[in-house]
Amino acid sequence: MHIVFRSDVGKRRKNNQDFAGYFVNQQGITLAVLCDGMGGHKAGDVASEMAVSHLGHAWEKTETNTIEAVSQWIQDRIKRENKRIVEKSNQFPDLEGMGTTLVAAAFIDNQFVVANIGDSRAYQYMAGRLKQLTEDHSLVNELLKSGEISTEGALNHPQKNVLTRSLGVSKEVNADLMVVSALEGDQLLLCSDGLTNMVEDQEIAEILSDSHMSLEEKVTSLVSLANARGGYDNITVMLTDFTERKEGE
Repeated sequence: MHIVFRSDVGKRRKNNQDFAGYFVNQQGITLAVLCDGMGGHKAGDVASEMAVSHLGHAWEKTETNTIEAVSQWIQDRIKRENKRIVEKSNQFPDLEGMGTTLVAAAFIDNQFVVANIGDSRAYQYMAGRLKQLTEDHSLVNELLKSGEISTEGALNHPQKNVLTRSLGVSKEVNADLMVVSALEGDQLLLCSDGLTNMVEDQEIAEILSDSHMSLEEKVTSLVSLANARGGYDNITVMLTDFTERKEGE
């Protein structure tokens, strides 16, 4: 397994409120976390960095190594981190209203646990097909599911950025969790909406399918394409592949 990520401020924003990282626990299990912060000046930065750093550093101390235990740990820790962000927001006026999306994945043998809150996404690329694993917790997605708007109407909907669930905004929050199997050659993509609002799924799939590109080149290509389309938001891309690497590679 190999992980590469890159976070870019984009073309229109002064600050990067995205934050990402991956961490290894005492049993050698990797947890990848990506967050897209929101709030006033600097507040989004604080929320996203808090979530990634606190979850990551706590994970490094654990010896958790089963799917069931990892799933429970992630859900519990997300709830704990939500409480910390709410308390910090209430404590400091300049942080009032801060929050963040979160998408995370823990890799155990040939499976991974995916958790998400908000509209940052996880995709699995397998057998030549890109599959969105997570469901956006957004007003537009709710309107889509109810049939009130079409897929085309969702693309430029004026309330596209309104989230129905996020970390740090309300006292109680639950993440969506799923367990997914991975095969040799599969790729897992975690990303903020700075990518998916600018680049279509088919274009993402075309880049991930290029066997001549390294993981680093794929990540760079995705970020560059989002910027070429306007880069209206911060762009963060984390890509994992499940190809066995020979010693020295």
